[in-house]
Amino acid sequence: VQLQASGGGLVQAGGSLRLSCAASGRTFSNYVMGWFRQAPGKEREFVASVNWSGDRTYYSDSVKGRFTISRDNAKNTVYLQMNSLKPEDTGVYYCAADNRNYRISAATTPTNWGQGTQVTVSS
Repeated sequence: VQLQASGGGLVQAGGSLRLSCAASGRTFSNYVMGWFRQAPGKEREFVASVNWSGDRTYYSDSVKGRFTISRDNAKNTVYLQMNSLKPEDTGVYYCAADNRNYRISAATTPTNWGQGTQVTVSS
């Protein structure tokens, strides 16, 4: 599956952004989906993931309560709604897909990656 992320940008602290990731090429509903991010000088880290049907979601502690992941299988798209953004949320956000594991987490390596979209939160 090919992944195309969009929706990044520059926002002030406390603001919101919504990232989208459009999938093509394979049956989207066969993939669990997730988002990772990489800040300058840091390793890529897990942010959030969602199961095939969209009724189970998982979050890193750093974004829990502020970010919401969702998917629309009819549109082959996964979303990341980011609220109450902080400067430490700054980074390149990557969409990921996996058809080997039942869940994407910090302990798994997704089978497919998107190209990334930049999110910058100013203080």
